[in-house]
Amino acid sequence: MNELYNKQMSEALVSWFLEEKRDLPWRKTTDPYKIWVSEVMLQQTKVDTVIPYYERFISKYPSLESLAEADEGELLKEWEGLGYYSRARNLQAGVKEVVEEYNSIVPNNRKEISKLKGVGPYTAGAVLSIAYGVPEHAVDGNVMRVLSRILLIKEDIAKPKTKKIFEDAVMNLMYEENPSAFNQGLMELGAIICTPKKPKCLLCPVREFCSAFYEGVQEELPVKTINKKTKLHKMKAVVIQRDDGKILLEKRPSKGLLANMWQFPMVELPTATHTVEEVVELDYGIEIQKGNEILSFKHIFSHLVWEVESFEAELINEKKLSLNGQWYSIEEVNNQPMPIPVLKIWNAWKERKNIT
Repeated sequence: MNELYNKQMSEALVSWFLEEKRDLPWRKTTDPYKIWVSEVMLQQTKVDTVIPYYERFISKYPSLESLAEADEGELLKEWEGLGYYSRARNLQAGVKEVVEEYNSIVPNNRKEISKLKGVGPYTAGAVLSIAYGVPEHAVDGNVMRVLSRILLIKEDIAKPKTKKIFEDAVMNLMYEENPSAFNQGLMELGAIICTPKKPKCLLCPVREFCSAFYEGVQEELPVKTINKKTKLHKMKAVVIQRDDGKILLEKRPSKGLLANMWQFPMVELPTATHTVEEVVELDYGIEIQKGNEILSFKHIFSHLVWEVESFEAELINEKKLSLNGQWYSIEEVNNQPMPIPVLKIWNAWKERKNIT
């Protein structure tokens, strides 16, 4: 593509973005910390979902120092419902590094900011361009979809090596006078116009520069191979209540999926002949009487699926409760950080019991 094409295309995109951009809370600031928080929250999560979380989070943790010093349990409770909880832990770890090693100033260059925990190439580029006005690429799936259509790039975006093609393309097109508006314009275009299915080409501000539109192949791009099958886990969860009304929770391991979050006892039955009661007794050291079903649903993680059946249960005998188990009052359960599938079960259980 020639320089004139690049200039006209980027000018059209920036002009459209400045005129039509959505009114979002993180667009009212150039504070690199707040931009960083918003970018981490927006990973794998829809904008409308993020807005209230972002506003509450910034209200509770308005500065790098306040987040660096935050209790992890409280932080996870603030994050509860957003999912992908390692994002919150990595964000806090990265912020601590900035406070301790960079005198509470977020680095303004790719080399240093990329060293921070949880800061990948996309987040680095987004913070640098939006907060500091540095002409750096910020390439995610959204941007790859947009540019694969505009520039007719047919390489498979599922392959890691393909990302370099798009990073180079962004730098070639970069609007040096306003890198923030350029990168956000690409993101905005992908979010509201150049959508995965049925792109709104007639409303597109850069349609006249789009090779895929002229060839009529916009819905065939980007090229992306289908991921391998996700692993299915059939989980049985039990909300066990003791005579004094307390509920049994267990803390998940400190590493791995949903680390340090709280859940109800949850088991996978080794065979079809095993019962929930047998496996709970073996795993948790307690005897229970399983009651009515609460809720059945599927919960999809990035690499696996939980098929969950949940039940009410009563405690019959507490032999030797496993170390991770703890009895909590209903009010205390409400205050523990729980992942989305566990929250679903808890809210359904409370509804059945008419507890608010």
